[in-house]
Amino acid sequence: MSRVSTGPSTHPTTAHALLRRLHDHGVRTVFGVVGREAASILFDEADGIDFVLTRHEFTAGVAADVLARITGRPQACWATLGPGMTNLATGVATSVLDRSPVLALAAQSESHDIFPNDTHQCLDSVSVMRPMTKYAVELERPADIDDLVDSAMSAAMTEPVGPSFISLPVDLLGGEVDTSRPRPAARIAAKPVGAVEDGWQETARKAAELLEAARHPVLVVGAAAIRSGAVPALRALAERLRIPVITTYIAKGVLPHGHELNYGAVTGYMDGILSFPALDALFGPTDLILTLGYDYAEDLRPSMWQRGADKTTVRVSPTANPVPRVYRPDLDVVTDVLAFVEHLDRHTTGLTAKTPHDISPLRERIAEFLADPRRYDDGLRVHQVMDSMNTVMAESAEAGEGTIVSDIGFFRHYGVLFARADQPFGFLTSAGCSSFGYGIPAAIGAQLARPGQPTFLIAGDGGFHSNSADLETIARLNLPIVTVVVNNDANGLIELYQNIGHHRSHDPAVKFTGVDFTALARANGVEATRATSREELLAALRKGAGLGRPFLIEVPVSYDFQAGGFAALTI
Repeated sequence: MSRVSTGPSTHPTTAHALLRRLHDHGVRTVFGVVGREAASILFDEADGIDFVLTRHEFTAGVAADVLARITGRPQACWATLGPGMTNLATGVATSVLDRSPVLALAAQSESHDIFPNDTHQCLDSVSVMRPMTKYAVELERPADIDDLVDSAMSAAMTEPVGPSFISLPVDLLGGEVDTSRPRPAARIAAKPVGAVEDGWQETARKAAELLEAARHPVLVVGAAAIRSGAVPALRALAERLRIPVITTYIAKGVLPHGHELNYGAVTGYMDGILSFPALDALFGPTDLILTLGYDYAEDLRPSMWQRGADKTTVRVSPTANPVPRVYRPDLDVVTDVLAFVEHLDRHTTGLTAKTPHDISPLRERIAEFLADPRRYDDGLRVHQVMDSMNTVMAESAEAGEGTIVSDIGFFRHYGVLFARADQPFGFLTSAGCSSFGYGIPAAIGAQLARPGQPTFLIAGDGGFHSNSADLETIARLNLPIVTVVVNNDANGLIELYQNIGHHRSHDPAVKFTGVDFTALARANGVEATRATSREELLAALRKGAGLGRPFLIEVPVSYDFQAGGFAALTI
């Protein structure tokens, strides 16, 4: 029997039905890499869907993740069978821990030849994907494809949002389907569906009483608050009652960068980076912490806020508490975050505004740090790079716009602390999964989601080069992404951990030989330059921001490793 599933057909196939149903659910882009299932699907079977070919399946998964995050709608990615599916799995893992509604699709061996680990390129795809997806299934009958897509989309859009997976045997993908029967309308949720506990209003009323009694309350905000549509109401409440807002990595931008009540995003690295007791400044005086859409996966640990004064905690989330061993709040309100904020607003109309606790010493330290005027013989410091990126982002973005994307590495925590974010998801990083190589695909997703806005990417040489082949994808799509590669010829974060644990480093485990990233960029069709000073970097960033096409800047950097100041990382 031929290994090619079908020849050309004028009859509707499962591929037609699949793409048509994706379109019904609002999908307009499928990212991926196609294999021999190309005999069964061309990706032009339905109008209104573009296929974006990537160089690696991981790129496809993360690009879909970020496009889904920003648009609030499920997005799709594709891989071929066997190793294509396993390459895609890291993108799927990213979307489950970073909470994005993604539909991952992968071809599978012919339905009569599925013998996992025995048939060529055949693995048990559903078993691989099931532990890290909301829903995982293999197509058994072509007529079921609409139902499977509907189930996958419903699961993906249920809090905590995440990926679904469908495995598609290539013979069934090319099989004919009956399209004569009208298909039901796709059910498209306006926002993710969450749990609502009976009697939550009474618990919320108690939260209002706690807020009234508190002297120095703080709102700790996670991404579920953004997904709920709560940002405008949350801003209004914070401003009326003058309550400071602290966010997780990914919720930066809930308040604009320069807002007086924006106390910033928290990272366990901040005390060590700043050589300053930042966590004590943020949380020491607080007596009430309201976590709105808080998610433990976003890496703001409860131990980080247990400083100074005794604290009462209130958890507000659209999911039941999955981590009571590490976070057992005094009040737990299981409901939609927007519904809670609106309820709290109504029940605090007569409440006198609070006096935010003073963090001016921390702000002064940050300002001093970013203004660092020194020239270093061994390369710029990352805080100088971030300050330059913020400067040019402020010059080039309209009010409330612009996206700074960070790959994974020690530099990422400088981004968490310092990157400008004036809109929700204005700063993007893999907060939950910390997927090495995240930067390029995340920047692709961000630029496609916000085509009229500037996208800046900061990446280390390690993570960037782990996935640098998709520079060609950026060039092919002509996406005006400005990429800054901070290059120290090492895995800098790992060198930090060596110093934390051993007070020295071991070069064979962290050091690379040099790569000319400007030459690499040009080889992939991206204009590039090298900057070795603040002045050169600012000039290069301004050029890139105005170029209207991809641009890369390589910046030699060095870290001053100090083993102290990282006690907050202890789990």
